[in-house]
Amino acid sequence: MTSPPIALSIAASDPSGGAGIQADLKAFSANGAYGTAVLTALTAQNTQGVTGIHAVPAAFVTEQLDTLFADVRVDAVKIGMLADAAIAAAVADALERHRPRYVVLDPVMVSTSGHRLLEADAVTVLRERLLPLADLITPNLPEAGDLLGIAAAKNRTDAIEQAHALLHTGARRVLLKGGHHTHDADSVDILADGTDATGALGAGVTELSAPRVNTRNTHGTGCTLSAAIAALRPQHSDWNTAVRAAKDYLTGALRAADTLHVGHGHGPVHHFHQYWS
Repeated sequence: MTSPPIALSIAASDPSGGAGIQADLKAFSANGAYGTAVLTALTAQNTQGVTGIHAVPAAFVTEQLDTLFADVRVDAVKIGMLADAAIAAAVADALERHRPRYVVLDPVMVSTSGHRLLEADAVTVLRERLLPLADLITPNLPEAGDLLGIAAAKNRTDAIEQAHALLHTGARRVLLKGGHHTHDADSVDILADGTDATGALGAGVTELSAPRVNTRNTHGTGCTLSAAIAALRPQHSDWNTAVRAAKDYLTGALRAADTLHVGHGHGPVHHFHQYWS
């Protein structure tokens, strides 16, 4: 039997199980990858919001990473919430030392409830050190605006321009998630690749569309999508195919989300919708 890919999530914990490390491990398993995890922070949160964050000391994040890489083959890395600048720098240092094959960066900055999840000085470290190390970044519209220091895109043209602007900051590929355009019938994501056949910056754009799912249970959608991409990339020949498969998986998880009945706020998506009857 062929060994499954091994995926690593570098992210925070979510006690409600819908986002963060917990969501990532579920998405890894559901998409055929063995999941490992390095914690960057503990959070006090539920489906209604975040009430507290306890960051892991950066030196211990480094120890977790180096100990894991010393023993375990890591095929793909997904990076989520990093909390502060010291942790972001520690993760960048570790990626430079260990050079995993595939790196997906989900720039988690603000929770759905409006709680700041990334300190302001950490945004600079993320932009200057982590973006160039990532094979794919997966910001939503507000996160893209935050990274660029401008307002979030309000239409397709703005979104494409901002995706290309992120390429010029050093990102190799950008998946700009359009889920915040709630007035559209479809959820359209913009996948921009930083190089074409000639190596020119700002190459082709692919629009990935799926019918918008009418559910309030969307907790952890960004975590789940980026983790699914990390799990699937070693199993597919290119990024476009892996991203499409991950988006299809997330659409199914959203469609089944209302069957879970977790919490009284924005509940989680159904990570195991293909397997639970």
